[in-house]
Amino acid sequence: MQLDLIHISIEQQWLTGYVGGRVHCGFAVSTALNGPGERNGSGCTPRGQHRVRARIGEGQPLGAVFIGRRPTGEIWSPELAAANPERDWILTRILWLCGEQPGFNRGGDCDSQRRYIYLHGTGDDQPMGEPLSHGCIRLRNADMLALFDMTPAGCPVVIE
Repeated sequence: MQLDLIHISIEQQWLTGYVGGRVHCGFAVSTALNGPGERNGSGCTPRGQHRVRARIGEGQPLGAVFIGRRPTGEIWSPELAAANPERDWILTRILWLCGEQPGFNRGGDCDSQRRYIYLHGTGDDQPMGEPLSHGCIRLRNADMLALFDMTPAGCPVVIE
């Protein structure tokens, strides 16, 4: 079954997936430590209407590490994380978002796509339910895998 809407609540740190107007799934998330905001370089999670521009990582293993939207061949582990404490882990799958509201989250210095705003997996050591990301929406790897499998390209995403 494919989702026809994803809603992300920054306040509740929760993602809800809908099919035909009914709740189909829900996952704890972690949005930006810097809170909501649309400006480039802010480290904030952009609000408003988006859509999934691209689905990245099909067929990669759980915990696959991505840099620049490409798999590195590494699999996340606590040992790998300890050896690379400076890295912001983008794992398992990526749903790359594109803003739909010109002047708010699309175009100029507020463009979500050019800011590389994703839904993506993160390390098992990262808490969910509290804002800690650099702007993206982080999920547990198993949740990201499930969400990816249900989410078509073009799926609307609302972030409030």
